[in-house]
Amino acid sequence: MSLGSRVASLFSGSTNTQQGREKLDFVDDGLPAGKQTFADVNLGIPGLGSDTMASQTDEEEGRPPYLHSMIAGGLGGTTGDLLMHSLDTVKTRQQGDPHIPPRYTSMSSSYGTILRQEGLRRGLYGGWLPALLGSFPGTVIFFGTYEYSKRHMIDAGITPQFAYLSSGFVADFAASFIYVPSEVLKTRLQLQGRYNNPFFQSGYNYKSTSHAARTIIRQEGFFALFYGYKATIFRDLPFSALQFAFYEQGQNWARQWKKSRDIGLPLELLTGAAAGGLAGVITCPLDVVKTRIQTQVNPAARATFQKTPQNCSSTKTDSSPIKQQIRSISTSSPSTHTPRPGSIKLDTSSVFTGLKVIYRTEGFAGWFRGVGPRFVWTSVQSGCMLFLYQTILRKLEIYAASKEDLESAL
Repeated sequence: MSLGSRVASLFSGSTNTQQGREKLDFVDDGLPAGKQTFADVNLGIPGLGSDTMASQTDEEEGRPPYLHSMIAGGLGGTTGDLLMHSLDTVKTRQQGDPHIPPRYTSMSSSYGTILRQEGLRRGLYGGWLPALLGSFPGTVIFFGTYEYSKRHMIDAGITPQFAYLSSGFVADFAASFIYVPSEVLKTRLQLQGRYNNPFFQSGYNYKSTSHAARTIIRQEGFFALFYGYKATIFRDLPFSALQFAFYEQGQNWARQWKKSRDIGLPLELLTGAAAGGLAGVITCPLDVVKTRIQTQVNPAARATFQKTPQNCSSTKTDSSPIKQQIRSISTSSPSTHTPRPGSIKLDTSSVFTGLKVIYRTEGFAGWFRGVGPRFVWTSVQSGCMLFLYQTILRKLEIYAASKEDLESAL
């Protein structure tokens, strides 16, 4: 019997009430007694409460400290991003390939080609340092903002489902000021590959992350680090909102079914992967438009690429470095759409205009190009990130409880 139930029983004068409270106690799941959620106990009595009440009480009773959420989110998000970095590199090569016909087509052949020609560190894992430097602080800010806004909305009487959705918007916007500049650096280094790369002419040729940052700021200005910002948040804000709304609801259902906060490894992975995959499919049209806008190569740059010899790393003219450097490419993940040769050029920076043009010229199917790879990317990355998030949260909770017990014993 939990400590909370024993204390409550002191205020009850009815034997039936005491017996009813005892029925609400479940087997200890390894967490502190006061941390069991309403979802855990609600299923013991049919008809008691609703899903909305369960999720709201879950938020009120099982809230980890903000610092724990930020640490767990930072570690989980960074690990998930780095695990999927090689797939992101292949996607970037497919999106930003200026050659006609493209050098990289299918996913498997692109993996093999990059690994064989350029290796692992400078090829498939090119740009890993800016990815790491941006991912950890970005996810720390995201999870801290998400938890803060979600809790305050629920405390203000807003329904949990709407709070999850709105908090995802707010959190992604707060983190975008960190992750967009890091993604610009990461993506250019991914597209470039090794320095003086003889196998692929991308238009970029940086010696390191710091050299890339200095070169971009010197040649293009500081705000070049925010290329594609508007198109990125148009896609990532609804993606994050839907992802966490689906995830929170899936977690509530899983806890009700298992009657415990500890839902087990399979359900942890399934709820995270399903949330990310479903959100990725729904936002695929926005992803297609974003990629089309960011990967269009201007004619001058394309002519420069075609004239550059295969064994040369850059062109010595005055204008070509700038023309090549300002070519907008994909600056964020997850995105796996590759425009086919002959796809119509949008010639617009408006997301809504792009959606209309694609639908008018390619139909409904044009909105969902690359939906299969995008589903794989988002589901695997989301599953890994959110599973690690919950696992680290539990470890921190157990550690904090044991520390409190030790201090009280002293």
